[in-house]
Amino acid sequence: MAYETVIDQPVIATERFDLRPLRGSDAGLIAMNAGDIRVAQATPTIPHPYPPGAAEALIARAHAANRIEDIWAIDGTRTGGAEVMGLVSLSRVDTGQSEIAYWVAPAWWNTGIASAAVEALLSANPHAARTVFASVFQDNTASARVLTNCGFQYLGDAETYCVARGACVPTWTYSRKMG
Repeated sequence: MAYETVIDQPVIATERFDLRPLRGSDAGLIAMNAGDIRVAQATPTIPHPYPPGAAEALIARAHAANRIEDIWAIDGTRTGGAEVMGLVSLSRVDTGQSEIAYWVAPAWWNTGIASAAVEALLSANPHAARTVFASVFQDNTASARVLTNCGFQYLGDAETYCVARGACVPTWTYSRKMG
């Protein structure tokens, strides 16, 4: 399947990396990084072990004409970094509302990459959202700091099923009013 089709998703340049649409050549690095149990257990949807073909399916879904989620690779090649340092996505949840999600490969934890990627995507606001929502597992305080550092406000507690853990996990929910 050809993934190199042009999709209506902007490339967002920052000083340290570019946020760009996924491409077929990303499959190996996505599979390697998403296959890390620490990454999988920090997200609701990544299974562990990461199954063969899952990265290719993610890329195909990211290129679907009827998608509700836009996914960007955090690509550091322009500044000497890795081609896929993580992923960040925006899902359309309602008119004027989107939900942001992200993961960063462990090699770039505690480097500010997640905060910079979230802030870059929010600044670009490609969905023209008035409100952006996010949720993180309560045992992932680093991801909660990313959100508060990017201006998100705490809304409340909930819980979400985590595929890698095979259990419901308590979450914190956040929102950020845009512009």
